[in-house]
Amino acid sequence: FPILLLARISWMNESFKTAYGLGAASANAALELKRKGLQYPRLEKTGIAIHHLWMAAFSCGFGKFGIAKSLGIYFTATCSCGLLLALVFGLGHNGMATYDAVSRPDFWKLQVTTTRNIIGSTFIPQAFVNWFCGGLQLQVEHHLFPMVPRHHLPKVHELVVSFCKEWDVSYHEASLWEGTKEVVSHLAKVSDEFIVEMIEEFPAM
Repeated sequence: FPILLLARISWMNESFKTAYGLGAASANAALELKRKGLQYPRLEKTGIAIHHLWMAAFSCGFGKFGIAKSLGIYFTATCSCGLLLALVFGLGHNGMATYDAVSRPDFWKLQVTTTRNIIGSTFIPQAFVNWFCGGLQLQVEHHLFPMVPRHHLPKVHELVVSFCKEWDVSYHEASLWEGTKEVVSHLAKVSDEFIVEMIEEFPAM
């Protein structure tokens, strides 16, 4: 989890490079960018510039703070945001089904079975989940219909659940607590499997 504190720094770096034509995160991303380009290139550049200017001004207290305090505020805001975003992303994906190229199902089943929705529970109300996840609590619907505004996703959710029941497609929802337990359990399993493989391949260890 601590490494997630740096996640947003990486995302901001890639966003800046992509918007200003300075590179892409991977070869595939570069090909996709070359093929499609940015939908609103000027708006992307303007939005990113405004964000960084605002963060710089806010972090330095509009000129009132020293360098150390300004950097402290900037990295506290950036790293905490990265951690919270990464937690939401992880809850939506980690520990769900994965497929190789041969067994990969159709688009619909792929999106539904590889993502997890987050719901409220007795101690964590749905209103908090909606606020904390910012619309990504309906991760399945977001993946199926990425262009649908988040305030319409609850309506889409009802249709998707009905469709999955009709066609017997697995649809998974979990509370924040249960979802986190599932993610941690999955990561522990992956870690254990890695250690076993490492010991088997290097018996001297």
